[in-house]
Amino acid sequence: MTTETAGRTDWQAWQRSWDRQQEWYLPDREERFRVMLDMVEAVVGPAPRVLDLACGTGSISDRVLRRFPDARTTGVDLDPALLAIARGHFADEERAEFVTADLNDPDWTARLPHRSYDAVLTATALHWLRTDALRGLYGQLASVVREGGVFMNADHMPDEDTPRLDEAVRAFERSRKEREKAAGVQDWADWWGTVAADPVLADAAAERFRIFGDPRTGDHFSDQVQAPAWHVRTLREAGFAEARPVWASPSDALVLGLR
Repeated sequence: MTTETAGRTDWQAWQRSWDRQQEWYLPDREERFRVMLDMVEAVVGPAPRVLDLACGTGSISDRVLRRFPDARTTGVDLDPALLAIARGHFADEERAEFVTADLNDPDWTARLPHRSYDAVLTATALHWLRTDALRGLYGQLASVVREGGVFMNADHMPDEDTPRLDEAVRAFERSRKEREKAAGVQDWADWWGTVAADPVLADAAAERFRIFGDPRTGDHFSDQVQAPAWHVRTLREAGFAEARPVWASPSDALVLGLR
């Protein structure tokens, strides 16, 4: 992977490498994003102010700004390495801004530059929160999304009522991943190894490992994941007027809450 151009870090190359690594886990990732942005346009129109929650490298912001020329985005995350890539990638984009905040901090919303947003969007990020913490976060988001606005969470949402189907899907996905890994695709640990070895990102990666743990030595996510029905019920309890899944694959779902 080429990460330098004429002596400068190629942030776009880092963004592309992140997307490729994520697509190894989620081959239908772009379809999720398409549905997510369709729902944004359907509910709040083509010029949204968007909060990209747990934004990572800004994958959602990138797609929002490419689709909606009049959109504005705020990305929020705690990961210093991913935020470094995001800030580098969007350095010349005045419509995007980024904030460092810990979603486990009860006052994290005070760090946001705007009091409310038309849409709060997140993808493949909140599964590291335990159930009680995620329930509390949904309660906070009810006050961040404006009346008539939307919140959408796309993430791993298994249904424990279908164990045989789930096992078949896992076996199918293992085979696909093994084939693609043999062809040279980077997984999570490989990608972070590349980041840690990069002289520009090495310090940020070390700080990231201190905060979250080293992804090269195993997963550091919560062992609690919830079915789509839990997300729907919890969003309604948190103050969203309506909630439902708007997209699903055999293992993942996109749940929407309408304020």
